[in-house]
Amino acid sequence: MTNTHDKTVLAFDYGERRIGVAKSDPTGLIASALETIETKSSGEAIKRIEYLLLTYHPNAVVVGYPLLASGDRSAKCDAVDRFIGRIQRLFTGPVYKVDEYDSSLEAAAIVHAHGKRIGKDKKRIDRLAAVVILQRYLDGLYER
Repeated sequence: MTNTHDKTVLAFDYGERRIGVAKSDPTGLIASALETIETKSSGEAIKRIEYLLLTYHPNAVVVGYPLLASGDRSAKCDAVDRFIGRIQRLFTGPVYKVDEYDSSLEAAAIVHAHGKRIGKDKKRIDRLAAVVILQRYLDGLYER
């Protein structure tokens, strides 16, 4: 049974090879990294996402949407729209698109600010990009 006061939100930073995942705290105020899904097939990724949805029972899902700096759709938007469609078949709650412009650069800056190197650990960037996307969404909720 889910707590009706729980405001947990899951966020996904979609990529063809890796999907960064972040989760908010139950109050819906703070985003934190959860994992990076690294799979060989989209079916495998969707199974993992279904598991996460069933485990965390989020109130909403946020997906990073790859707009250009101008605000126009990028070439990747069609793939993200298909990904969102697959999530909507598993999740009956709201799914929000959040502009992910510069989220990976912001994530890399966070890693560097902590004195770490990215090196070959691209999974860390994907997780942190999902955190950046989710925190943008959460901050926007409380600015309204």
